[in-house]
Amino acid sequence: MVAVTAGGSEDLRPNRLFVLSCVALCVTAMTFAIRAGMLNDLGAEFALTKKQLGWTAGMAFFGFPVATVLGGLIYNATGPRLIMIFAFIGHLVGLALTIFAGGFWGLMISTFLVGFANGSVEAACNPMIATMYSNDKTTMLNKFHVWFPGGIVVGSLAALAIKSLFGGDGRPTWQLEIAIMIIPTLIYGWMIFTTKFPDVALDKSDETDTGKNLKAMISPLFIGIAILMTITATTELGTQQWVGSLLESSGANPLIILAIVTGLMAVGRYFAGPLVHALNPVGVLLFSAVMTTLGVFLLSIATGGMTYVAAIVFAIGVCYFWPTMIGFVSEYLPKTGALGMSIVGGAGMLGLFAWTPVIGGWIDAATAKAEAAGLEGNAVTLMAGQDTLSKILIFPIVLTVAFAILFVLRKRFTLEAAND
Repeated sequence: MVAVTAGGSEDLRPNRLFVLSCVALCVTAMTFAIRAGMLNDLGAEFALTKKQLGWTAGMAFFGFPVATVLGGLIYNATGPRLIMIFAFIGHLVGLALTIFAGGFWGLMISTFLVGFANGSVEAACNPMIATMYSNDKTTMLNKFHVWFPGGIVVGSLAALAIKSLFGGDGRPTWQLEIAIMIIPTLIYGWMIFTTKFPDVALDKSDETDTGKNLKAMISPLFIGIAILMTITATTELGTQQWVGSLLESSGANPLIILAIVTGLMAVGRYFAGPLVHALNPVGVLLFSAVMTTLGVFLLSIATGGMTYVAAIVFAIGVCYFWPTMIGFVSEYLPKTGALGMSIVGGAGMLGLFAWTPVIGGWIDAATAKAEAAGLEGNAVTLMAGQDTLSKILIFPIVLTVAFAILFVLRKRFTLEAAND
């Protein structure tokens, strides 16, 4: 891709577009963090099982790929602005409906809309950033994705503050926690309508030809990366989605665990440039898979203070997965264009949609097993959490093998990308 100039207009401001993208991604992350933190509250409010909670959380992961597929298909014709408008409307309506959800199905519908908005942000912003910063795609995509862990920190702190101020005597605060996300939503909505976007229609390259994008996606490398994306996303986000339930009885504070993981991820992504240039994207993915395997293993056996050490290793591991997978597609499969990046991102969330209720079912089954063994109280939760993490461990092991193979073959597809 070449740097986009919106038809040569001097009105285009890439840095402002980048900030707009980061604010929108921050809202995406806040929806993830705050909903993850209120899963137990929602379960108590509406008498839902862990599996039902998994289904409601999973609707966000279903709405996401629906949006990325649709956004990827129309990006070449409409450009990023219309897709960002869809994101703004989806966030605003979805959050409002969540506040007034009356039960399981209300949560399912509202969460789908929020997930659709989240996917629209990715469908619009990933290709726009890769185009604006064509000489440093993976590095800038990592910097953009700083605001996913960054947004989780913001969301977690906002939720904690609301609980402290308004949650006295055990009063539920989940509706206020949802409402706080409307503020940054309105901010990026205002920016959409006051910022000039690139005119993609002026770019006549193969990368903006949807037919050629689809043809380029019919390759073993692209299909393999899309499949691996389902596993990287589940390893990173699936684990974090259940972190409170999995670690609440390990002797460590789940909020501190979340702060450690997200804080390290934000720092790692912001300073990803030297690592990407030293190892190349495939080397970064292999490094991430190895560290994640070690991190999940340590989380599955750690208690007390060692849980924090395990969380640090896990954070270093999952840090680069998502943006580097998107960057890999942009750099090594450039003819797939915006559609390729959107489909791979959608595949990641589709994997989460499939696996989140499964992980919830694992927790339920492990809990029943622990209770049948005669355990009580925290011992039940601890055993269930460790048992579930030991099952999740298979994901990064598979990734380590797959990325090791890709690393050995990297020169072949580097040459193919150069020929494109």
